[in-house]
Amino acid sequence: MPDALLLILLVAAIAIGWWLGRRERQGDRSPAPPNTLSRDYFVGLNYLLNEQPDRAIETFVGALEVNSETIDTHITLGNLFRTRGEADRAVKIHQNLLARPTLTALQSDRVQLELSRDFLHLGLFDRAERLLQQLIRDSAHDDIRHAAKRLLADLLDREKEWQAAFDVAYPSLIREHEDIRRAAAHWLCELADQERHSASPGLARKHLRRALSIDPRCVRANLLLAALAQDTGHYRDAIRTLMRIPEQDLDFMPIVLEPLQHAFRMLDDESGLVTCLEDLLARAHVTSLIIMLAETQRKRQGLRAAIELVSEQLNRAPSLGALDYLLDLYRHQQLERGEPDSRILLLKQHTHTLLAARPRHRCHRCGFAGQPLHWQCPRCRSWGTTRPITGIEGE
Repeated sequence: MPDALLLILLVAAIAIGWWLGRRERQGDRSPAPPNTLSRDYFVGLNYLLNEQPDRAIETFVGALEVNSETIDTHITLGNLFRTRGEADRAVKIHQNLLARPTLTALQSDRVQLELSRDFLHLGLFDRAERLLQQLIRDSAHDDIRHAAKRLLADLLDREKEWQAAFDVAYPSLIREHEDIRRAAAHWLCELADQERHSASPGLARKHLRRALSIDPRCVRANLLLAALAQDTGHYRDAIRTLMRIPEQDLDFMPIVLEPLQHAFRMLDDESGLVTCLEDLLARAHVTSLIIMLAETQRKRQGLRAAIELVSEQLNRAPSLGALDYLLDLYRHQQLERGEPDSRILLLKQHTHTLLAARPRHRCHRCGFAGQPLHWQCPRCRSWGTTRPITGIEGE
């Protein structure tokens, strides 16, 4: 499809260029030059008919003269080459345009912006960065500077230069774009994580509070604040911070449970943990939460209490994970009675296989799924778009 679009554009551009050139010559009443354009045009069509699209494209590009009427066409051609994965050819087109002394300031800025995209696509980050910084500093056009800032922030994100990316985005990009706002909060979380591991908890907390001021829905910031509180033995503070996460986003309740359990255990407060888990269960039927609460009940009141709890929750909201755990409870109950049932074991094996094969998290932007929670999607590189999977086969 991109090949077809590119060829259609080229044919149309050449035809328009030929018509404009002929009209200008008629106005000047000067003799027409040799018909080289028509020859190139038909050579390109011949390549196209012989199913040689690359040769056809090269011929059409060579036939398309650069002038004020075709600048936009050349820019578009370069962009199409880049989207086809041929950024090196896009670079040649855009650099050829920059060599033209007749470009206006706006046209020159646009070509440089596209050239920086070409360099980004090729992984030539240093060359792209120099071009973008020059545009941000020198361009007289707000939209060009704005686009250059977005590209530079993305480049610095790729290079894991979190503070530099934040400085470029703050405040205009953060204020105007939700995706940049989410990304900026995560850049600050990355900085906080570095400070945490460098034994600088004060600086880490400063970054995290700023992240929450920029994006109040940043779950990761509260998770790291709770971890900092646990690092210093402030377990009550950690519990209060963790309990803010379900208020931010109920889907992220599963990531709260293990640190929450750890904090209550360090306080030797088992009943407080049960009360907390029951409060969370009243808000949402989450498989991990049901299993943790049932395990706690099993230790305190025995297998029957755990079985009753899980059975009741399954009647309210079906869950493959909870069913797998319930089968495990039944198997242990039968072993205690000395009445093992191979059918229960068979069902347990099937549910375990199904659970092992399913992903636990999915990016809501591109659909990438996997077991771990990636704060930045490995496929589309979006920050904060990967979430726990919910439903019968999820949480």
